[in-house]
Amino acid sequence: MNTLKRACLLSSLILCSASFAHPGNDHTHPGTLPELPVITGNGQHTYQTVPQWGALPDGQILGPTHGSVAVSKEGRIYVSTEGERGICVFSEDGKFIRSIAPDCSGTHSLTLREENGVEYLYGAHRRGERIIKLTLDGTLVLQILHTEEQAIPGKLQGLTAVTVAPDGRIFAAVGYGSNMIHIFDANGTLEKSFGSKGDGIEEFQACHGIAIDPRFDEPRLLVADRENLRLKHYDLDGNFIGIHSQDLRRPCAVSFYGEYCAVAELAGRVTILNKNGTPVAFLGDNPRKEQWAKFRTPLEEIPEGVFTAPHGLSYDSQGNLYIQDWNQSGKITKLRKL
Repeated sequence: MNTLKRACLLSSLILCSASFAHPGNDHTHPGTLPELPVITGNGQHTYQTVPQWGALPDGQILGPTHGSVAVSKEGRIYVSTEGERGICVFSEDGKFIRSIAPDCSGTHSLTLREENGVEYLYGAHRRGERIIKLTLDGTLVLQILHTEEQAIPGKLQGLTAVTVAPDGRIFAAVGYGSNMIHIFDANGTLEKSFGSKGDGIEEFQACHGIAIDPRFDEPRLLVADRENLRLKHYDLDGNFIGIHSQDLRRPCAVSFYGEYCAVAELAGRVTILNKNGTPVAFLGDNPRKEQWAKFRTPLEEIPEGVFTAPHGLSYDSQGNLYIQDWNQSGKITKLRKL
């Protein structure tokens, strides 16, 4: 193929919204083209993938990604794993900076909060059955445990998510266990617990993810009720407000940007909802149902721009999205907003 034809082919593939790069994540085979960006979404929710974002040096793998993503004001991306690295830190362009908090390996959710000009990571350390608060260098400054002095109903076995309200109260969801949500003060003292397991309107089947929804006059708690396939709103005292969106594909986690909410759906898709809970865009929808929520899917079998099991995600300040798939080798995708 001459140089002109090759350049035209590359340009056409990058611009075609329905195109896929060649399958696989190994870009070193001689004679093959580099993996190309893929466009996904629609309208103002159109994104382009950044191939090989977050690739580790020397072909190392990230390790099992059964965790979450958080983005600091500086633009650094924090990715929790179940591997020995604990929490990995990347630059905006995907360069691996370092890993922190190896003793917090198995942190199932992450959220960043600024307090008096200092940012902290809050996490649901599932393996340790504890709520953690870390500095950005990984130093533990607070942990909340079930103890004799503070007995937490249902304990924290199966802890899945943590978020923090504007007034500093800490919310924790036990989606793999009691299906209760607990409210603590900023120092970790239990104030209230609510919720139970079931398919009733105020019950949960895996209250997997929680986040503070800032899009209303009064902030609300948004709960990803995964196996009931819905998102639900509560006020910050734990009182049920209503169903925000339903008939989703196993929603795991949410992130907000302006009036919109991105939802990581374990069954192979990310959905963007408007303030009314109506879907306005679908990202990376996987047509191969046999790959949905499959932890052991080999990376080389996942085409660029397609998800198998979105588990955690976060917007950055520019509206770009970082999505973590639940995957045994580790998979993080950056979607650059167009």
